Amino acid sequence: MMYRNQCTPRENLLNRINEVSFAVNDILLYLDTHPECKEGLAFYQECDKERQKLMKEYAQCYGPLTVDDALESGGDTWKWAEQPFPWEVEGGCR
Repeated sequence: MMYRNQCTPRENLLNRINEVSFAVNDILLYLDTHPECKEGLAFYQECDKERQKLMKEYAQCYGPLTVDDALESGGDTWKWAEQPFPWEVEGGCR
């Protein structure tokens, strides 16, 4: 088992994406019941911007995690299905 300080740069980036994605999902639930909250909306916008930046960075370095970022991995061809998925590499499936 790897501890957080022993993670690879790829794992650290995935962990950060998961953290920010959790915050985005959580604040969206809050905004469903508090749609007038300006602080909540500002926090959502901040987290969403950070998530988009991290997803773009991951796509450029390791390939897209979602189809939304498929073109961020560069090139002029469709490479979405050509890359190994995260569970295939780390899980020893390949």
